[in-house]
Amino acid sequence: MGILLTQRDGLIIGNIAKLFGFLMNGIFEVLNSIGIQNIGLCIIIFTIIIYMLMLPLTIKQQKFTRISAVMNPEIQKIQKKYQGKNDQISMQRMQEETQLVYQKYGTSPTGGCLSSLIQLPFLFALWPVVQNIPAYVNGVKEAYMPLVEKIMATDGFQKIMEAIGTKSPINISSSAYDYSKANTIIDVLYKFQEGTWDTLAEKFPDLTQLINTTEENIRNFNYFLGINIAETPTSMISTGFKTVSIGLIIAAVMIPVLAGATQWLNMKLMNSRQNQNDNKKKQEENAMVQQMNATMKFMPLMSVVLCFSMPVGLGLYWITSAVVRTIQQVVINKVLDKKPIEQLVEENIKKAAKKNANKKQVESKNVSYMAQTNARRIEEPKRKTTSNNNIDSYKPNAKPGSLAAKANMVSDYNKNKK
Repeated sequence: MGILLTQRDGLIIGNIAKLFGFLMNGIFEVLNSIGIQNIGLCIIIFTIIIYMLMLPLTIKQQKFTRISAVMNPEIQKIQKKYQGKNDQISMQRMQEETQLVYQKYGTSPTGGCLSSLIQLPFLFALWPVVQNIPAYVNGVKEAYMPLVEKIMATDGFQKIMEAIGTKSPINISSSAYDYSKANTIIDVLYKFQEGTWDTLAEKFPDLTQLINTTEENIRNFNYFLGINIAETPTSMISTGFKTVSIGLIIAAVMIPVLAGATQWLNMKLMNSRQNQNDNKKKQEENAMVQQMNATMKFMPLMSVVLCFSMPVGLGLYWITSAVVRTIQQVVINKVLDKKPIEQLVEENIKKAAKKNANKKQVESKNVSYMAQTNARRIEEPKRKTTSNNNIDSYKPNAKPGSLAAKANMVSDYNKNKK
């Protein structure tokens, strides 16, 4: 079992991750064709493309945020009107009045949440692609394969690789991963640092030249601005203290700090737009605003903590995504600032009306189809009965004492009686 052997599973996230992996592999191949072999640059381009594809959802969410700033005071008045009234009639009236407000502005209670929920599977699918580059980029996997084949052709390679891979900073458990598989060996090699390559050369002295060649090739892939994107900032800091490299320590600290700072800036820009129409007193009384402010402080700090223990490539993705989102929000806000709120509401109402018209048309077609189907089902037994149950058709061939003969007698009796 290994990263390459088991790409991200799941009907939705797994398939999206494979699609994103295809895109990442395509970016790598294009850059490789012009002589650029750098995973860090691939991650940046990949992140920009993905967030540009999700731009329509971001615009929709920004529009909903602006309309909510005007709509929410009316909804709060309705909630205050029925505050403390828990009977069924009052609750029903409050829902009806609230729904009328949403219809007035051409939106729905799920208008803002829906676009965010749609983005979640895509964001979750980005994570394994950026984290497990060899699982999705064929060029990176192929760079390891000559060395992996030679290692696996050496007697006792499994115990040697287990001794290297189960220790820090690699920490790939031998109980969870099968060290007899090529995929696991690639997983281990992908997490190598400079010192670890020296250890591998000591264990496989006959492969020293191939090890050095592979290390050089991987350096071209994984090093971005002098930083190994497969390495964690924590291990970089440890190496920096051992080698007395102040620059390495500063670079290792800057990745998590930039990840937290860019995310804080992005969230602050988003929240300032939502709260710009509220005075300070209202903000203090609004539980939702308090929760958002707490989230704005907590999430960047969480990003800093996580980035210290995860590969630099993930931190690079985190920084790039926050910068792209911030730029998108600035541009979208400038465009929307030119539109009065009345125009946004009018556009929303037209879209909602068109959507409802299309929905009613589809429902009408479905009802018509079901009616025609049921009508055919009712008519078919009648036709079958008149064609197959005609008693007169049995008379010529009826044998004495048979059911057909008795049926003929009943039929004749009924006719004579009439």
